[in-house]
Amino acid sequence: MAHQITDGTFDQEVLQSEIPVLIDFWAPWCGPCRAMGPVIDELSEEYADQVKIVKMNVDENSATPGKYGIRAIPTLILFKDGEVVDQSTGAVSKSSIKEMITKKAL
Repeated sequence: MAHQITDGTFDQEVLQSEIPVLIDFWAPWCGPCRAMGPVIDELSEEYADQVKIVKMNVDENSATPGKYGIRAIPTLILFKDGEVVDQSTGAVSKSSIKEMITKKAL
C-alpha cells in the first residue's frame, strides 16, 4: 500500500531516494483521486523493489504541490534521481501509469 508523505518528509522520501519515486497528489474530497487509490496501491505492490510509490494529501501539505505547480488533482509526478521525469494530471488508467514507469524510470 502506498504510504503518505508530507512536506516535511518530501526531501528524504523523494529527492534523496535511491530508486525512482511516483507521487500521487490527491485529496479526500476528490472523486477521481479516490477512484485511483486502489490502482496506486496495487502498483506500489507490483513495483515494490523498483519504484517507491507514495501519496501526498494536498489539503494537508501545500508547500510541495505549490513548488511543483500542482493546479488540479489527481496529479502524478515521477521522479528519478531527484528530478521530475514525467507527470500526468487527471484520472488515468493503470496501464498508462505502468507505461509511464516503464518508459521513464526503469
